[in-house]
Amino acid sequence: MTADEIRGTAQGTAPTPLSVLDLVTVGAGHTATDALRTSVRLSRLAESRGFHRYWVAEHHSMPGVASSSPAVILAHLAAHTTRIRLGSGGVMLPNHAPLVIAEQFGTLEALAPGRIDLGLGRAPGTDGATAAALRRTDRLNEGADDFPDQLAELVRFLDDDLPDGHPHRRIHAVPGPIQATSPGGVQSPHRPPVWLLGSSGFSARLAAALGLPFAFAHHFSAQHTIPALDLYRESFQPSAHLDEPYAVIGVSALATDDEKEARRQVMAGALNMVRLRTGRPGLVPTPEEAEAYAFSAMEREFIASWNSNIVHGTADEVRSGLDDLQKRTGADELMLTSHAHDGALRVRSYELIADAYGLPTAA
Repeated sequence: MTADEIRGTAQGTAPTPLSVLDLVTVGAGHTATDALRTSVRLSRLAESRGFHRYWVAEHHSMPGVASSSPAVILAHLAAHTTRIRLGSGGVMLPNHAPLVIAEQFGTLEALAPGRIDLGLGRAPGTDGATAAALRRTDRLNEGADDFPDQLAELVRFLDDDLPDGHPHRRIHAVPGPIQATSPGGVQSPHRPPVWLLGSSGFSARLAAALGLPFAFAHHFSAQHTIPALDLYRESFQPSAHLDEPYAVIGVSALATDDEKEARRQVMAGALNMVRLRTGRPGLVPTPEEAEAYAFSAMEREFIASWNSNIVHGTADEVRSGLDDLQKRTGADELMLTSHAHDGALRVRSYELIADAYGLPTAA
């Protein structure tokens, strides 16, 4: 696959492809059902307005994030869309056996041929105690340390090419290539492309060595964005998967009809992060709750830094901020994630951004 092929399937007219990262956030006074309905609405909007891909991210034990099972959510979204690429941003590989992921994403590929991306991360997507419960072990560093080996095994399951002598040589991920070698079998023309996700140099270096596309979490690790992207590009080795580097960055972006409302929503999101960072995760608070909250001096220092990396304001202000960020980082694609208490406001944000870029409305 070439970088142009990755980029070329985008439907929109923005200078850089725009995509969506959905955390399926749950606001106070709302349910997970409400959040998932918003995701369906948002995925259909993204498809109709020419956004390139739509990813969901694995998180656990967070009341305000209903995306603990990306494969289930992606199957649901596949049933409500027809063209947009769908994927994980990402599945946390150390939490799962590689065979399980290969089976899940082989199934997704069978449901939505040619539309599935498999983005993988090595973080747990939660706290240490929850990670231990997920993995049924307290040896949490083992999962991160073994990530390259886990990744290699997963890719071999996807390609059904485990070598002779491998303990799993006679095991096959189904749906998968093994079906083509059975009597009457027909080879599927697609296999989910693998992406590596990261917030530091480790995954950037590994993605480069393996010749894989790379997605960087700028939205919560902005200080490391440019060093990681430079490392990825400088170290990149062309592969059968990709001929040149291709880098996506996740960006927090929120556009509203009124600049003041954008600031209110961003402060509510900041309060949510303060609670998460201090071990009190909860539902996304309302702007009114954030306005009434007495932030300490230390909390205000934290949110000033946090909010400085959120592109927010009117649609024109957001477009200007996104364009500037793309120029500074050289990102090949911008994956936008929005944080607001109300799902309708999140949907409106993507509408405004699409309008600001002149993305067409599909007939």
